[in-house]
Amino acid sequence: MNILTIATTPFSDQKPGTSGLRKSVPDFQKPHYLENFVQSIFDTITSGAGGAIGNCTGQTLVVGGDGRYYNRPASQIILKMAAAAGFAQVKIGKGGILSTPAASCVIRKYQAIGGIILSASHNPGGPDGDFGIKYNTGNGGPAPEKVTEAIYARTKNIDKYQMLEAADIDLDRLGKTMLGPMLVEVIDSVTDYQELMESLFDFDRIQTMLKGNFRLAMDSMHAVTGPYATAIFEQRLGAAKGSVMNGVPLEDFGKGHPDPNLVYAHDLVKVLFGSNAPDFGAASDGDGDRNMILGRNFFVTPSDSLAILAANAKLVPAYKDGLAGIARSMPTSQAADRVAAKLGIDCYETPTGWKFFGNLMDAGKVTLCGEESFGTGSNHIREKDGLWAVLFWLNILAVRGESVEQIVKEHWRTYGRNYYSRHDYEGVAVDRANDLVAKVQGAMPTLPGKKFGSYEVAYADDFSYTDSIDGSVSTKQGMRIGFVDGSRIVMRLSGTGTQGATLRAYFESFTDDVNQQNIEVQQALAGPMSIAEELAQIKSHTGMDKPTVIT
Repeated sequence: MNILTIATTPFSDQKPGTSGLRKSVPDFQKPHYLENFVQSIFDTITSGAGGAIGNCTGQTLVVGGDGRYYNRPASQIILKMAAAAGFAQVKIGKGGILSTPAASCVIRKYQAIGGIILSASHNPGGPDGDFGIKYNTGNGGPAPEKVTEAIYARTKNIDKYQMLEAADIDLDRLGKTMLGPMLVEVIDSVTDYQELMESLFDFDRIQTMLKGNFRLAMDSMHAVTGPYATAIFEQRLGAAKGSVMNGVPLEDFGKGHPDPNLVYAHDLVKVLFGSNAPDFGAASDGDGDRNMILGRNFFVTPSDSLAILAANAKLVPAYKDGLAGIARSMPTSQAADRVAAKLGIDCYETPTGWKFFGNLMDAGKVTLCGEESFGTGSNHIREKDGLWAVLFWLNILAVRGESVEQIVKEHWRTYGRNYYSRHDYEGVAVDRANDLVAKVQGAMPTLPGKKFGSYEVAYADDFSYTDSIDGSVSTKQGMRIGFVDGSRIVMRLSGTGTQGATLRAYFESFTDDVNQQNIEVQQALAGPMSIAEELAQIKSHTGMDKPTVIT
């Protein structure tokens, strides 16, 4: 065994965002770039900085990624660095692949100290695409801000990293291999995750439905969930062969953009809004933690999806005894709040980023969580989980025997409808995006009480969150403008892109008048959209006449 100690110098751009460090593939291919960040993770664990568990020696680490370009060479680097850091064992998915939800499942099941997940989620892949890396802690969830800040602090003064001098591991052969003193176990990517899903849902009832006249289309977008979806929906549950679309994972996602929304999941949208459409459609993203739900000629917003899962949770075996609480990200619509109020449980509003749900789940405060950015999950793991959400919907459909549209419209009649839409402006010049934010922030103190036609501003602020469990405070999490009638405008810059800035603008209004619940969404939200343009001058700041994506 020969451990190499390699001198290095810091990079100035290794601050993790909401979901780890994301950069272009060429950035990660720079000499020492990936190694610096990985060593900073290991040094943070060893030092216990930010509350991380202090020691790699003798511990188990989980490694896996979404299979995008550079996943394999990065996995080999991490394995050799883990051996040098003193880990006793690494569990890695076959081919270096684990969906993000599956990685969380494996971390928790085998009581690993944590895991390194290689993913840029819904961002494009390929040699000129994006790559990402994040550290998940022993609860299976993304490292909290205190830990990611400690990792970032270490990247700023790192001067060396260590790596075992050894040949690469065969990642395509299941089984155990010694890498120096460290055991490497290549595991089946699907098995542990499928076992967990079978413990949560009524697979027999779903199988009966799928073997009947019910048809589904599951678009894996040439990303990580292809093998999972094929194994679970076609092989285990009996969906017709071919129900899983784009099911072969590709390093460049088939040159597509693996973001499950109405624009990028165009293959699925064409099927569900075409002639002879199936009963149910779903799509997942690059690393399998997001989902989009469709009925026949019908789109379910992620905000409504969370609320409907919560309202119907007792129909699912794992949640038959009810929910402890619900949590949603601040930009997500308030539809879930209305369900929580009727159920007599708490609903927590957190910043965007799944890591903010972890403390609430660990403390037993919440069972279901959701983000408007097509992420939904529960306390079964500590990540959002796309296929879990699909199975939850299928379980509800199997029990209720109604269509997706019927279930959603009945929900609106019971709880009212939160009209909701998100407008994404992608690739905005950073200085222009910052100018927009500064303009709105400058205007906010003058807005309360101001009227825009029939809309009167009730409050305007930059969202701040105090964690009710550990007392940590997160500021500047998105600009909110709320109106007396319950309508809202939210604007924030996303932390998940790598090219320029992405402005996300969210619009919401509410009606409990059943005669006003079938208006076209953009028409129903015309008032808040007009006010946002007046306040922020979005078109001139972004240089765009319309959003890149509307959901």
